[in-house]
Amino acid sequence: MTPDEIIELMKKGNERFRRGQKTAQDYLAQQKASAKGQYPAAVLLSCIDSRAPAETIMDLGIGDVFNARVAGNVANDDILGSMEFACQLAGAKVIVVMGHTACGAIKGAIDRVQLGNLTGLLTKIQPAVDATAYQGERSATNYVFVDAVARKNVELTMAGIHSRSAIIAALETKGAVKIAGAMYNLESGVVDFLPSAR
Repeated sequence: MTPDEIIELMKKGNERFRRGQKTAQDYLAQQKASAKGQYPAAVLLSCIDSRAPAETIMDLGIGDVFNARVAGNVANDDILGSMEFACQLAGAKVIVVMGHTACGAIKGAIDRVQLGNLTGLLTKIQPAVDATAYQGERSATNYVFVDAVARKNVELTMAGIHSRSAIIAALETKGAVKIAGAMYNLESGVVDFLPSAR
């Protein structure tokens, strides 16, 4: 499958999820079938939020995708290395960075929360807060602003993956890998893929 075909399968899976027509997943059979090797089509980088489980909301099964989850869907060096493994060695053709509405990590970055190790993670989101063009109230209680920052954070994370990984950038230039962005709406269940940046 091409990267665009893989993204289309994810969109169709989300549509099934929203309609309550999810595929009957035989997880035990999938576990047994994938035990000797894995050939995931994509890497999903999404938020740790318990309401946004990427495989579920895109109707995917065991072995379909690599899934990295971290608050605010930030790409640190460990996640970049994992993506390089997934794409260069395991053959994944798509990297999806998925943010979501009403994100607590985004709210924390807006409020400049200081809390142990979380402080450093929220610092990685701060550039998205600063880069979000918004004329209204720029606060964590304004969910329109929060969602605008979440979207900008997805865009900046995508650009960061490309600029910080020569391996992924080379695969992307050859057309072997596509980096895509998406936003998940907690209220509607819709995964909205962003227009391609490249």
